[in-house]
Amino acid sequence: MTLPPVIFGTLIRRYKRFLADVELEDGSVITAHCPNTGRMTTCAEPGWRVALSDSNNPKRKYRYTWELVHNGDCWICVNTGRANEMAAEAVSKGWIPELAGYDEVIREQKFGNSRFDLLLKKGEDLCYVEVKNVTLIAEDGAYAFPDAVTERGRKHLNELIEVVKAGHRAAMLFVIPRSDGTGFRAAHEIDPNYAEALKAAAAAGVELHAWQAEVTPEELKLTENITLIL
Repeated sequence: MTLPPVIFGTLIRRYKRFLADVELEDGSVITAHCPNTGRMTTCAEPGWRVALSDSNNPKRKYRYTWELVHNGDCWICVNTGRANEMAAEAVSKGWIPELAGYDEVIREQKFGNSRFDLLLKKGEDLCYVEVKNVTLIAEDGAYAFPDAVTERGRKHLNELIEVVKAGHRAAMLFVIPRSDGTGFRAAHEIDPNYAEALKAAAAAGVELHAWQAEVTPEELKLTENITLIL
């Protein structure tokens, strides 16, 4: 997917979850919207270069949105909504072989008490897909999820098990928009309950996929299947 035009600056601080102060290249300081509810560990250090999109909407309280950060090694996409867009594009274009072959890719579809990011349809064949954005690198160098305790994430896994019980396919797709780690695993040191729930989901027939994205200030694209370690 193509990103909207971005402007660059330097991160001063991220605070109140949804706000970030940034010094732009012209020396001015602005407050941008931060579309990421996690802790953002390993992807939000003061002094790092950032890329912001401009809404060009004078009525919006925070005109700019924080899209990317560069840690000195690679660009990282911190806008969690972009993971869903990348996933929808990749599935629609058949880039993920395990999720290819469907006639329709529908966003935001409800099943039970949850709303899943994607529903893939081909006749009566259905596959519900939940997408998670992975920005954390653990101390062992692996990409890891989550970066904070997530009851909502565990609920999604339990609901995906119910999808399988109903006779449909269910999949978790972890989107990794950075390139400086090795392998993917659950962050058991942060949320052991989620790690156990992920194992239980896999045992129940929920498919697990982890894909790395190529990230530049111009484009985001899923490009490589990452080894998943339970």
